[in-house]
Amino acid sequence: MKKILVIGIGAGNPDYITLQAVKALNRVDVFFLMDKGQSKDKLIDLRRDICERYISHHDYRFVEAASPERERGDVDYTSSVDDLNLAKQRTFERLINEQLADGQCGGFLVWGDPALYDSTLRILQAILASGACTFEFEVIPGITSVQALAARHKVTLNQIGRSVEITTGRRLAAGQVSDADSLVVMLDAQDAYQQVADQETQIYWGAYLGTPDEILISGKLKDVADEIERVRKNARMANGWIMDTYLLRKP
Repeated sequence: MKKILVIGIGAGNPDYITLQAVKALNRVDVFFLMDKGQSKDKLIDLRRDICERYISHHDYRFVEAASPERERGDVDYTSSVDDLNLAKQRTFERLINEQLADGQCGGFLVWGDPALYDSTLRILQAILASGACTFEFEVIPGITSVQALAARHKVTLNQIGRSVEITTGRRLAAGQVSDADSLVVMLDAQDAYQQVADQETQIYWGAYLGTPDEILISGKLKDVADEIERVRKNARMANGWIMDTYLLRKP
């Protein structure tokens, strides 16, 4: 039987790797790496560096495949995500069938934690349901950008007895959020924090968390929103991509 390990590797700092993840890394024969283009080579390099740092043997190999891209523009978002995951499913099926022998262990190194804003688990479950491959899989949790954000700003995610919501920039911009006192926003491509009505709201923003490129800004929206937008735009242009997260807290 083939075995798949879905390993959370944290939010960018190799020191975020857990002892459980280190043990899992040392069980893998073949690591599957999804290449998202030259601008995101750092993400591939980090995965390779983590393996070199923590694996005590050299009997493993990497297999890279081009990562499908989501259709953007004037399209239905949900449908485009479904199409993207279907394309990834076909890629995963091919990798597992062609690159992993029976009895071997394959590994997917997931940024942050596999349970938060990542589709690897859904895709593997869909593959098993389709019968295209037969394998067992385990999930090893990792430190998310949400945890890293709170740690780097030295704040708690929740206030005592209060709720926290984790959502996307798309939903914040559309007003599709709850009345939670603390709101964590991920995947914000449109600076949705600029649309928050109460400018006394505190924001804790971070980009490239845990990496040498890390940027942190905090303060009331009325004081720092424009600065975040400017810094974010410049960082995206300089690096070709950006991964940022922020916490909004009501006054």
